Amino acid sequence: MLSQPLNKCIDTVLFDLDGTLLDTHLDLIAALNTVLENHDKPPLSAKELRPFVSKGAMVMVCLAFRCNPESDEAGQRWLEMLDAYRTDIARHTVLFPGMDQVLEKIEENGWKWGIVTNKPGLYTDLLLSELAMPYRPAAVVSGDTLKVKKPNPEPLLLACSTIGKPASTCVYIGDDERDIIAGKAAGMPTIAASYGYIVDEENPEDWNADAVVSTASEISALIGL
Repeated sequence: MLSQPLNKCIDTVLFDLDGTLLDTHLDLIAALNTVLENHDKPPLSAKELRPFVSKGAMVMVCLAFRCNPESDEAGQRWLEMLDAYRTDIARHTVLFPGMDQVLEKIEENGWKWGIVTNKPGLYTDLLLSELAMPYRPAAVVSGDTLKVKKPNPEPLLLACSTIGKPASTCVYIGDDERDIIAGKAAGMPTIAASYGYIVDEENPEDWNADAVVSTASEISALIGL
């Protein structure tokens, strides 16, 4: 849904990473399927796995191996998936369609932008270094930058502090309900990205975000660019 421009003094945009800024699902699924193959199990399709990518590698592993996240098996398969992901992290990953224009408009208007993700810093930094992105974020806060992560608002507030902007002038965009919870708790307007990785049982319209977008291209007009 494309609403009217948000009635806020926004000049800073914070993005979730996987499923919001970047379409990473094919590389993450390839890593998981490598682990499945190593254990003589059939691969799973992108259609099956894509909705779960924003839930994290552990959720994907437990879905594929039907194991408890607290089990030793889950922990070991998770490490194997991360290792496979690290060795081929950016083969298929790209900006979501229209996101390059959003970043271009942010830069042209002299705004700042950043990334706040629950992805561990090792993989966030490696992925960003591997991608030939036209612009670089003013702040990157990963899942292990602090002792807490989303839905706690502290990672978002750290990004604001790093950029030098109050939360009230920032907007946070994400494809998981925890993103919206974190953004609202941080005191900033929020946008739910329904084009991201969302399981069938969830509806972004129910997350109480300030707005919902079905494509990245809708973001610019919504935030007043």
